[in-house]
Amino acid sequence: MYAYRQEQNEFTKVRPQAALIDPAVIRAAGQIYHTYCEVHPEITGQATGVAIKRTNLRGKVIFIENPALLPDECFIPLSQIESYVY
Repeated sequence: MYAYRQEQNEFTKVRPQAALIDPAVIRAAGQIYHTYCEVHPEITGQATGVAIKRTNLRGKVIFIENPALLPDECFIPLSQIESYVY
């Protein structure tokens, strides 16, 4: 008799760990987002986050799920901006 080896077809999905981001970058992203909301109140709630450059803390509000970023930029999701305690 031959032993039949069963392979595991279902793997547990490993969620990618969010990279630790400097609190100053999160704070700057929050200021960018809140300023944008004050200037454009009709668009509030449609953004997904802020793409921000780590060196000079300048950024833009992003409205798509997976933005293309430059090497020195990082994406701060709106959930992380709203949950950050200033």
